[in-house]
Amino acid sequence: MDVTWRKSSRSSEAGDNCVELADLGEAVGIRDSKDPAGAKFTLRRDEFASLVAVLKR
Repeated sequence: MDVTWRKSSRSSEAGDNCVELADLGEAVGIRDSKDPAGAKFTLRRDEFASLVAVLKR
């Protein structure tokens, strides 16, 4: 599966402290932008929406 990773437009030019997201159909892939070959994890879309809601508080 060919995956396109995206970084937030709010990321700094230095690229530090960023995560990248990928649309995996029914899930969202998450990885560290500083280590793209490193560990990745996935969340179902409803789990990701819950995470974003908590982080926005």
